Amino acid sequence: MSWMVWVFSALFAAAGGAAPPAQPKPAPAAQPAAGQLTADASVDQVLDALHTRGQNLNSFDAKVTLTESDLNTALETTRSGIVRYQKKPDASERIRVVFDKKIDGKKVFDEKIEYMLDGPWLIDRDYNKRIEVRRQVLKPGEKTNLLKLGEGPFPLPIGQKKEDVKKLFDVTKAKPTKDDPAGTVHLRLKPIPGTQFAKKFSEIEVWVDAKTHMPRKIETLDRGQTASRGTDLSDFRPNADLKDADFKLEPVPPDKWRTHEEQFRE
Repeated sequence: MSWMVWVFSALFAAAGGAAPPAQPKPAPAAQPAAGQLTADASVDQVLDALHTRGQNLNSFDAKVTLTESDLNTALETTRSGIVRYQKKPDASERIRVVFDKKIDGKKVFDEKIEYMLDGPWLIDRDYNKRIEVRRQVLKPGEKTNLLKLGEGPFPLPIGQKKEDVKKLFDVTKAKPTKDDPAGTVHLRLKPIPGTQFAKKFSEIEVWVDAKTHMPRKIETLDRGQTASRGTDLSDFRPNADLKDADFKLEPVPPDKWRTHEEQFRE
């Protein structure tokens, strides 16, 4: 699945107007069965809550903001949009991510980039350049777990036993600061040497929402400690009532767009 990991890493590393899809409608956040976390919750309690969250999470939508920083040059770029995820009746999964705004310094641009994984196909679109690429990233009949560490676009320990997370990371609690998102518990995950994540990250920080038990903010620092990436999820709706229309891409005129398709490669 390493190629899958690379694809989703490229997804959130991409630099890149058509009208954006409708924004998720704000709704009261549902609490998982484990109840609300407290500020003094232990690492094990937070990891258990993340495990439970993934067990009963069949869909969600949220607003997403991605901020990328070059620590050598102090340059920073931010993109904002939406993310929608759904587990289908056949146990296959789909996820759609749309960035429609780009903030570079004090300037805001309308730039739309869209990604959708549905079954074995990952579609990525650049609306400014009018380019669509379809990549077959899974073998026919093969399924992936988009909420599992290393298989989805967010490096999140959702739906996994704490014992499995600890095989990959040294997990500690960070002290609260004034910059923490309100109502969150802050974990710091340092990849254990020799694991797949040690080749990519030097550190992952996760702020877990005390009510929804969903990561509210994720920050990653690359292995060389020269680039950081922060992902913020807001207006999160667990088990949102998503329809096929929420994952339907608008048609693009073939005479005005360049399209490319890549079949599955080992």
